[in-house]
Formats: sequence, structure tokens, C-alpha cells
Amino acid sequence: MHTHAPTASPGAPVREPVRGARAVGLVATLILGVLSYQLNASMITPALPDIAAQLGEDIGRVSQVSSLFFVAGAVGGVVLGRWSDFIGRKRALFIVLGILSLGTLLCIFAPNLTVLLIGRVLQGASSAAFQLAYVILSESLSAKVFGTTLGIITAVNGGVGGVDGYIGGLLSEAFGFRSIFVVIFIVGLIAIVCVARVIPATQVSASTGKMDWWGAAVLSIALICVTYFVSSGPSAGWLAPVTLLFLAGAVASLVAFWVVEKRRATPLIAVEHLRSRQVWPVLATTVLTLSSVFAVINFTVVLLSQDGTHGFGLDAATAALLFLAPPALIGVFAAPMSGWLAGRRGWIPVLRVGMIACLVLLVVIALLPQSFWVVFAMIALLGITYNGIVLTTINGLGVVQSPAEAPAALPGLNGSAFGIGAGLGIGIVAPFAAQSTPGGYVTALWISVGITALALITSFLIRPRVPVDAS
Repeated sequence: MHTHAPTASPGAPVREPVRGARAVGLVATLILGVLSYQLNASMITPALPDIAAQLGEDIGRVSQVSSLFFVAGAVGGVVLGRWSDFIGRKRALFIVLGILSLGTLLCIFAPNLTVLLIGRVLQGASSAAFQLAYVILSESLSAKVFGTTLGIITAVNGGVGGVDGYIGGLLSEAFGFRSIFVVIFIVGLIAIVCVARVIPATQVSASTGKMDWWGAAVLSIALICVTYFVSSGPSAGWLAPVTLLFLAGAVASLVAFWVVEKRRATPLIAVEHLRSRQVWPVLATTVLTLSSVFAVINFTVVLLSQDGTHGFGLDAATAALLFLAPPALIGVFAAPMSGWLAGRRGWIPVLRVGMIACLVLLVVIALLPQSFWVVFAMIALLGITYNGIVLTTINGLGVVQSPAEAPAALPGLNGSAFGIGAGLGIGIVAPFAAQSTPGGYVTALWISVGITALALITSFLIRPRVPVDAS
């Protein structure tokens, strides 16, 4: 069984795990930190029409409010997370929340779309709050408590049970889109105060040497290219010149990143780790899982449920209430239980059980896509297997499998893999599901089943990381 214990940098004294009221305060503070980021992701979508109206912009241009936010998140999670290995977790969390607050102020007072987009980029970069929360929990709590609390943070990553989006819509309708950012700003300020009072200062850096800014820059370019390749494929075409240009940029940047990392004394993540079975199968499993299950819940079934001819004929609000809210709400309770179980039975075995269960549920949906109650029940059960078990264990593996000399490296890369996988999956199935025919839906669902099977296979390639002090 693969277990986990609080980590320390080489030569640093091992700290006693935080317990009791201090542990509760620590977890509550980290929840506030990640919530201040997550609300930016979930509350803004219903306000896009109001943003377009108030700023006098086309809704197509306003959509960049979301796309640039997630692109910045892919970069910020890796770079700022890894930087914390050198400057300490508390200081890094202050920087992240400071960037978030500055970006939110720009959004509140934005006179035009350009300023608003700059604010959204700064807000997106604060996605590192999640990676920092995972690592702080790892370094501060005992192994048994770590699993449960990581599950709680994972549940927040899915939003507040779908209620946050609804509240965002109400705020936008009643007071305008800026009121949403005012709420987020207040949450961020409270988080900063709590961090100052609760988060313990890191006495010794987890990594020696200097931050690899060259590697961070090259990898950032690669992540941006990959993100736009994934998003351009479905709209412009996978063989369109602009899509191929982003693909070429991604490949060239990744090759350059590999070369740079081999020459750095303290790389962003060492090449030998990237090609080890402790790291790359984790990233592959994350990308493939998000490409499959996420696409089914958040795209294919959404289209199917609203199709009046070959689907269930629901309006958008009812479809969200029946097919998006249940797995999100169930995941809020299932994720902490999954983390608790993984902390005792092992992160890798529990992940595989969750993957097998997801595969079975998706097969049932693909076999009976026209049965309303079958699809409803299977999607609800995915709240346990996917939102609860799989997402929690994937996030946990990002922490426990990360190299000892770079504890925040793999969590950051894994966070980027989430976004890439989600976009890639929708891009792959969109041409089929968007046909709005029984055959199109079935094809899209079976493609997702196949990708899930690949994710299950890669999960069996993950090799547990052996602790540095293991005999």
C-alpha cells in the first residue's frame, strides 16, 4: 500500500503534523483561498451577456473573458506553484491572492473590455491557489487527515454544488456584472487576512538553488499553444492553418523545454522525472480522464438533454438542474470520503477502482442513451465515481508522486492537464454530438468510452514513488 506523510526539504527538520483547532483553521483558510479563485470561474459565465451590453461589445469578443482566464490558469498553476518551492508556501500564497485581488479590482472598475481582460488574466493566474493548498495540506497534516481534507478542496474545485453559478446570475440581473467581482474581492480579502493569521511560515525552502525562469517561460509558451490548439480545433478545423500553427508551436516549445531542463541546475521539473512512471502516467491519466468523462457530463449529455427531436427536450435550466447539479452536489460529499479511503487503502488502487466504475457507467449510457432515467441515474452515480473518487485521487497523486526536491512541480503540471484534457475531449466529440442525431450521440459516447479505457490502462502504468528515506 502506498502511503503518504508530511514532507520536508532535504536536511530540514520534520515538522509535527498540525492537529485539532489549528488544523480546522488551516483547512478553512485554504478553502477561502481556493474559493476566491473558483468563484471567478463559475460565477461569471451567466453574466457574459450583461458584460457585453454594459461594455458595448460583441458577445463573441466577450467570450475571451473566460478563455483567457483559463489559459492564464494553466500557466499560473505551474509557474507560481513551483516558485513556492523556493520562496515558501505562505509567501507564495500571499502573492497569488495579491495578484487575484489586483485583477479583481481591475474587473470592478474596468472602463472597457481590454482592461477587463487584463484583470481576468491576473485572476486566472491565481489558479496556483489550488496547487499551493494541496501542497500545504501535504506538508502540514498527517497522512490520514490529508486525504480527507484534499477531498474537501477537490470538491470546491467543482464549484459550490452548482449554486455559485446560479448566484452569479442573480447578482448580474439585479446589480450588474461588477457586483460579482465585488463579492469575489471581499472573499479574497478575507482569505488574505486568514492566511496572515493561520498559515505557518515555511522556515526552510523545499528546493535549493534558484527558480528556473527560462524553463517556466518556455513551458508557458507550450501550454498556451496547446490550449489554443485544443480550442481552435473544433471551430476552425483540426487541419486548419491556424490550428496546425498552434500545434507546431506546442511541439517546438515542448522540445525546447526538454532541452532547457536538461541544462538547468534546478529545473522546473527534471527530465528524468518527466520520463519516469512516477510522473508521466499520472499526467496521461489526468488528460485522458478529463477528455472522456468531463466531455460526457458537460457536453454530450447536455446536448442530448436539450434536443427536442432525438433527446429529452429539456430547457437549459432544467437540463442543468437534472444533469449537472446532481453529480456536482454528490461530489461535494463523495470527494472527502474518497480522500479518506485513499489515505488508508492507497491512492493508486482507489483511483483504479474509480476508473473501472466510471467505465462501466459510461458503457451503460452509451448502450441506452435514449432512456431518460438510465442516463439520469448513471450521471448521478458519476458524482461518486468521477467527481468524488477519480478527481480526488488524481489530485492526491499529483502531490504524493511529485519529486521530493520539487514538491509543487507535479501538482502544477497536473492542474494544467485538467484544462487541456477538458478542452481536448469536447473538441474530439463535438463534431459527432453536434450532429444532433441518434447516431451522432452514440458515436460521441462510445468515443468517450474508448478514451476512458485508455485512461484506465495508463492508471495501471503508474508506479508509486518511493520515499527518499525508504530503505
